[in-house]
Amino acid sequence: MTYQPSALTSIVCVLCLCKGGELLAAEDSAPEKAKVPAKEQVEQTDTPAKEKEEKAPEKKEDSDDPAEAERQEIEAAVALPVSADPTQIYGWREWVVISDGTTEQKMPAKLDTGALTSSIHAEEKKLFERDGKKWVRFVVTDPRNKESKRMRIEAPLVRIARIKEPGGESEEREVVRLSFKIGDRKMLADFTLNNRINMLSPVLIGRRTICELGWVDPSRAYLADKKLMR
Repeated sequence: MTYQPSALTSIVCVLCLCKGGELLAAEDSAPEKAKVPAKEQVEQTDTPAKEKEEKAPEKKEDSDDPAEAERQEIEAAVALPVSADPTQIYGWREWVVISDGTTEQKMPAKLDTGALTSSIHAEEKKLFERDGKKWVRFVVTDPRNKESKRMRIEAPLVRIARIKEPGGESEEREVVRLSFKIGDRKMLADFTLNNRINMLSPVLIGRRTICELGWVDPSRAYLADKKLMR
């Protein structure tokens, strides 16, 4: 049987159409792969990182709220282990020597476990900048002692503390870090710059510093040089 060229062409076209139909049918019957939008893919990729960030412990910072600061201090104090090592005993009032690196000033100080931060009488306070950082210039003296010299100190500003007064009002005070000696102990502590002209002691040593010193006997004074141990 002989086919004409036109007939052969028609048969080939029919076969191709049939084969193409089978392929299309096979593609339609195959299960489609779920496509995830690009946005969802990005969100799924970022999820583990976010979970890690949420699980990361938050760093606690000192609070300006006295009640919150005291609560944090109590929690930290309860967690401290009890030490059996001998500890030096100090009186409720001691001599301290304030130093600016070149000059020293001996002044009476009250050791007050009811105060958190130490404080010092300061006059002529002035904020200024040095090398792009804030500094404080002030004068340290004992206002109750007429023979007390006036020591001018310049120190970097640590922070501004908001102190709540008994009347309910808040007052901002500069905080600086000063070196001083009590007995033969050399210390470095933060002090708020305050007007203590009506106080018996120009310097107050608070709990944050006392906990590094030792015990305080509220019935005695000037024990640092005696080096009593308990």
